[in-house]
Amino acid sequence: MRLANEPDQSFVQVAKNLGISGPWLHRWARKLSSQGQMAFPGHGKVGLTTEQSEMKRLQRELDIARQERDVLKKAVACLGQNGRA
Repeated sequence: MRLANEPDQSFVQVAKNLGISGPWLHRWARKLSSQGQMAFPGHGKVGLTTEQSEMKRLQRELDIARQERDVLKKAVACLGQNGRA
């Protein structure tokens, strides 16, 4: 955003130099001005909120549980086929 605030550069010029569209840069600027540091949590300066961190942890846990379930389903199917053969 500092680049876009320089007197000799426009939003369009900055966006073009960054390889993004002008409207995206405008959206990001509006979001930054309205939400401040919380506008872009994650890998930036501000970390995830407590709720976001918990959601991310639970999503990973759910993904692992689904993978384990799928492995067990395949194992049961294999054992069932071998028992009948």
